[in-house]
Amino acid sequence: QVQLVESGGGLVQAGGSLRLSCAVSGSIFAINAMGWYRQAPGKQRELVAAITSGGSRNYADFVKGRFTISRDNAKKTVYLQMNSLKPEDTAVYYCNADVISEDSDWYDDYWGQGIQVTVSS
Repeated sequence: QVQLVESGGGLVQAGGSLRLSCAVSGSIFAINAMGWYRQAPGKQRELVAAITSGGSRNYADFVKGRFTISRDNAKKTVYLQMNSLKPEDTAVYYCNADVISEDSDWYDDYWGQGIQVTVSS
């Protein structure tokens, strides 16, 4: 059974940094794209950053120059380094991964439970 577990969130002051991690576990055969999304109160979930299996990265405009997405394929983990955080970055951050597992014959989309990031003024 595939599971995505996020860690590294919390409370930080504006201008500070956090590093989110998301580890994928289960009977994994392959992981294609991975990404981070966020959802603020009263707003829909939006893409923050994504990374392909080959290491190509895409960022939302509002985080370019501040956030960096990376992955460690051996550890089946994706990271989001968040610098120069702003109060408007406050949201629940969700990890996403396209995974082939023992239970599937093609990629299925999986989500973590979400982790709170709060940036104070």
